[in-house]
Amino acid sequence: MAAYVLTELKVNPRADLAVTLLDEVDMEALHRQWMDLPGPTDVMSFPMDELRPGSGEQGAEGGVLGDVVLCPAVARRQAAESGHSAADELLLLLTHGMLHLLGFDHAEADQEREMFDLQRTLLLTYLAGRGRSTSAAPAPRLGTS
Repeated sequence: MAAYVLTELKVNPRADLAVTLLDEVDMEALHRQWMDLPGPTDVMSFPMDELRPGSGEQGAEGGVLGDVVLCPAVARRQAAESGHSAADELLLLLTHGMLHLLGFDHAEADQEREMFDLQRTLLLTYLAGRGRSTSAAPAPRLGTS
């Protein structure tokens, strides 16, 4: 999935990306340290060189994209609540974290719509290329401005 996202967004294939899986205790510690929020979270992103998607024929420069940290235990719970597999939830969270590394955000409604639409497209096209689909990429919410 990571290679697919990088290719689709025309990020230089030499860009470094680290993906780490943590248990709930370690994820909670990270969540407190960096966000000052209690409890474990599903995904955290730590950008490094502020790389951005490429455009046209030329991919973005190489460098260190950053770190995506996932908590499979939280992902399993979210998947069960949403009615899809934990594997699909982790793919969704990885995509979400990578988009953050590439400068996407969801603090404002228009940013959220752009980021979540791209996240959905990336996940669904990745899975479609493997003969699969998922409910882990819900349709965009209507009426969001």
